[in-house]
Amino acid sequence: MRALVLAAVALVLAPQLAARDDPRSATVARGLAALSDPELARGDYVEHCAGCHGVQGISAPAKLPELRGRVGYMMCTADTRAYLLRLPNIAKSRISDNQQLADMLNFMVFGLGGDSVIPGTQPFTAQEVEYERRFALTSASLVAERKRHVETAIRKCGAPEAFRDFYRTRG
Repeated sequence: MRALVLAAVALVLAPQLAARDDPRSATVARGLAALSDPELARGDYVEHCAGCHGVQGISAPAKLPELRGRVGYMMCTADTRAYLLRLPNIAKSRISDNQQLADMLNFMVFGLGGDSVIPGTQPFTAQEVEYERRFALTSASLVAERKRHVETAIRKCGAPEAFRDFYRTRG
């Protein structure tokens, strides 16, 4: 009986223990734990982003950036972080509450981005969202801006060369 109880406890604690030993998993867990309302954050993503980027963050074959396993690389410098917040559909989002928008973005980054999140990455805050959305990318070429930030993520953050492509080819 004691062995059965120990096995059950080990099963329950395994994810937390694994996250403690793996800095990337621990960072993702902290990012997701920061969500004020995880269901609302996911619902906001589905309503405002999934139509183009896909419910699971996979946009292929559309010529749109894939988020699943990739978007976390954009969190590793102040510039690349700001880029995510300044994208027109983020900065000009109908979600007017900055904390709610931060939660949706954190769902995207930590939930969909997963392993692409660099250990130690901090979640977006309402204050950061409020500040950056004033500088929405409205006149810049989004393709050129993305390319510039992707190159930074490859050079400084360990993003793979394939990050240059909008999505992973599957086949």
